[in-house]
Amino acid sequence: MKIMTISALALVSSMTMAADYKIDPAHSAVIFKIGHLGVSTTVGRFNEFEGTFSYPEGSHSGSASLTVKADSVDTNHEARDKHLRSPDFLDVKQFPSLTFKSTKFDGSTLTGDLTLHGVTKAVSFDVKKVGEGKDPWGGYRAGFEAKTTIQRSDFGVTYFIPGVTDTTEIEVNVEGIRQ
Repeated sequence: MKIMTISALALVSSMTMAADYKIDPAHSAVIFKIGHLGVSTTVGRFNEFEGTFSYPEGSHSGSASLTVKADSVDTNHEARDKHLRSPDFLDVKQFPSLTFKSTKFDGSTLTGDLTLHGVTKAVSFDVKKVGEGKDPWGGYRAGFEAKTTIQRSDFGVTYFIPGVTDTTEIEVNVEGIRQ
């Protein structure tokens, strides 16, 4: 009976130490980089997204989820953005969002399921904690940078390869507000 009590206390204690954060989109970014014609790199971002993350204080475990509105793609070129929204690339009418849901976090690698263009694949992000602390408004914030590289063809997006590279770098910078 005593062992069960200690185990129950340990479970409750570890649950209370977990911190849940809502991503602050005003201080976060979802960015991609892709090669163009072998002569340059095009950088783009998604302007609309939401998500959450949690991690127990002093631990390397945690979780994250992110939903990105596909038609918010922005490469600072209106005609290209329109083409990226078309069936040639993101096909935003058929696939209005991109999602990521983690399955494992070991402190430096976040692994999970990325759904892009209706295809779900496991991907791993290299993660770096930027920092955490109290904000001037009485809240508490934490920030992370996460990077990965995917092959867009793995997700059924094959238009104009190799003119536009198959390899796509993704960077997610998040600042979350503890809930």
